[in-house]
Amino acid sequence: MARSRTRPLVVARAIRGFADGFAAVLLARYLQNLGFSNTQIGVLITATLLGSAGLTLWAGLRLNKWTAQKVLLASCGLMALTGVGFSTITRYAPLLIVAFVGTMNPSGGDVSLFLPTEQAVMADLTTREERPHRFALYNVMATFAVAAGALVSPLPDRVANAHGWEVATVERLSFLLYVVAAALAALVYRGLRSHAHLEAPRHGLHKSKRVVYRLSALFTIDSAGGGFALTSLLVLYLDLRFDLSPGAMGALFAAAGVLTAFSQFISPRIASRIGLVRTMVFTHLPANIFLILAGIVPNAGTAITFLLLRAALSQMDVPVRQALVMREVEPDERAAAASVTNVPRSLGGALTPAIAGVMFQHSTFGWPLIVGGVMKATYDLLLLREPLDRA
Repeated sequence: MARSRTRPLVVARAIRGFADGFAAVLLARYLQNLGFSNTQIGVLITATLLGSAGLTLWAGLRLNKWTAQKVLLASCGLMALTGVGFSTITRYAPLLIVAFVGTMNPSGGDVSLFLPTEQAVMADLTTREERPHRFALYNVMATFAVAAGALVSPLPDRVANAHGWEVATVERLSFLLYVVAAALAALVYRGLRSHAHLEAPRHGLHKSKRVVYRLSALFTIDSAGGGFALTSLLVLYLDLRFDLSPGAMGALFAAAGVLTAFSQFISPRIASRIGLVRTMVFTHLPANIFLILAGIVPNAGTAITFLLLRAALSQMDVPVRQALVMREVEPDERAAAASVTNVPRSLGGALTPAIAGVMFQHSTFGWPLIVGGVMKATYDLLLLREPLDRA
C-alpha cells in the first residue's frame, strides 16, 4: 500500500519540520541578540535561500545517477554540519558562509536539498489517484511538526532567564537540535532501501521542458513575494511594530501551523471537484489579501487575526501543486522537474528578504507584507490563465 511505502518520507519530513519550525522563529531573534542590524539579518536570510536554491538545482540535475537513499543521507550530513556551524559561530562573515552552504530554513517550510528527491520518490511510490492525498499527508505531518517546533522556540529564552545565563549563548547552543534531527532523519531514510525500483536511473528534463520552465517562471513570482513574508521576517515585523513577546509569537506560529495542516487535508477533496489549478488559485488568492491587510492594520490583535486567516488558506495549494508538477512530466523526469520547480522557492525569494530587511531598517510599517501579498496575488492570476489540464 502507498501508506506503508511512503511512511519513511512522511516521518523523516516531520522530524526535519520540527527542527525547521524551531529555527525559523528563533533565527531572527538570535541574530538580533548577537547585535546584527535588520539589514544584516535580511542579507543572511537571503544567503540561506540562495545557497539552498543552487544546491537543490545541482542535486536535481546532477545527482540523478545516485540512488534516492544516498542523496537523502548526504543531505542529512549537510544538515548536521549546518547545526554545528550555527551553534559554534557568532561572527557575521563566517555565519553568512554557513548560511549559504548549509540547509538552514528561515521559512518554516521546506526549501532544501531534500525536497526534489523526496517528491520524486513520493510520486514513484503512488498512483495518480493516490498522489494528491499522499502529498497532503506528507505536508500536513510536516506542518504539524513545524508548529510544534515554533511552539517550543521560546524555551531557550526561558531557560536562560531562569538561570541567569546569557540568552544569545543558550539560543546558539539550541541550534544543535539540527544535528539531532539530521541523525534521526537519516535513521528513518534507511527504510527506503527495501524499495528496489527506486534504484532505476533518472534523467534530466526532455519531453516536459517547456511546461516545467513555464511553471518555474510563475513559481518564481510567487516565491519572490513569499520572500517578503518568511516566518523569520514576520517575527521581526511583529517585534518591531507591536513589540510582541517571544512566547506570544511562538504560540501564534504554532497556531498558524495547525491551521495550515488541517487546510491541506481539505485541498485534495476540493481538487477532485474543481481541478488542481483552480484549487491552487481560489485558496491562495484570498490568503494573499489577508497578508496585505496584516501589514496595514494598526494593532497587534487585528494583524494576528489576518495572519491566522492567511495561514488557514495559504498552503492549501502545496499538495495539489506538487501533484500537478508530477502529473505534467514523464516518470524519469520527476527528480529534475521537482528540483527545477522548487528552486524558485529559494531563488525567487532569495533577494527579497534582504529588501525587506532594508524596509524594516527605515520603517516599522508592514510594507514588506503589502508588497509580498501583491506579488503573490499576481502569480495567482497568471496561473489561472495557463493552458494546463484543469482536471
